[in-house]
Amino acid sequence: MREKFNKFMYGRYGNDELNQFLFKLVIGSLIISLFTKGVRYISDIFYYISICLAFSVYFRMFSKNLSKRYKERDSFLQYSSKFKTKQSQKKLYAFFKCPSCKQKVRVPKGKGKISIHCPKCNVDFIKKS
Repeated sequence: MREKFNKFMYGRYGNDELNQFLFKLVIGSLIISLFTKGVRYISDIFYYISICLAFSVYFRMFSKNLSKRYKERDSFLQYSSKFKTKQSQKKLYAFFKCPSCKQKVRVPKGKGKISIHCPKCNVDFIKKS
């Protein structure tokens, strides 16, 4: 039986990080659908979203267009790494907007009141980090 499955999957894409993320969304939308049974339309919307996501997971898994699936995976990993980097930076740095040009400026957390120099418009302003 396992040999038949391996033959079937030969040349197909299989599972990856994007599929795992989409499957977590399927589970999450099904749970939301179950807890919103009283509100009919919201429950139906999340149920159909979960069906569409499950279809896309299986479509990607059994696809033979490997180059397209690799591109999708790479763009997902690129986006998720940016998100993870931002989350890790929020632990170490405070972010402020310059009052004159609205440029975001990053400063270390826990330094008390500091004078911040905007690199874009050369304005100094004082904030508590």
